[in-house]
Amino acid sequence: MTTATPRRRTTEAARSAPPLRDRPLREIVPELYDAMHEQARSSIRRERSDHTLVPTALVNEVYVRLARAEDLKWNDRDHFLALSAGIMRRILVNHARDRRRAKRHGGERRQLHESHLAYEERAIDLIALDEALVELESFDPIQARIVELRFFGGFTMREIATQIRRPLRTTERELALARAWLRRRLSEIETPASSREVPS
Repeated sequence: MTTATPRRRTTEAARSAPPLRDRPLREIVPELYDAMHEQARSSIRRERSDHTLVPTALVNEVYVRLARAEDLKWNDRDHFLALSAGIMRRILVNHARDRRRAKRHGGERRQLHESHLAYEERAIDLIALDEALVELESFDPIQARIVELRFFGGFTMREIATQIRRPLRTTERELALARAWLRRRLSEIETPASSREVPS
């Protein structure tokens, strides 16, 4: 018997519910919480295993930002989760930049939100990856989007193909090209070897 994943369970539940675009955030998040939690866990899967509350805290912060963005709209479940992935990326990268800035200026160690603890040692990694993604987006936004959905959103390749409306094989080829470009670009940036890791 096949066990349904959180993302699959939320898909099945959504079939009998009203369209997400017509529903308030307070109803959507409880329904998609497992999928959002899976996203958060996916985005930190390479981190230390002792920060067990990190995914929960990250989801909570995403919820806060979604609640503040009054003009943000979503069409369906996958669109909502794609927006969530983008917000997770910004939360983690912004914190990484804050940490690097504080170290450069010799600032005092400030209290960290628990959702950021696991990223403290990889601040430069995230910054390098984000800067490379921004550069990639300037000439190939589709490839950059694929990497964001894969790395920060935990989407399967089939789900990404549906999201960007491309055939699965084309999407897989685009990811392979994006990874090759990112690997080359990160190797040109003066960063520690660990920060040159390319999302899979």
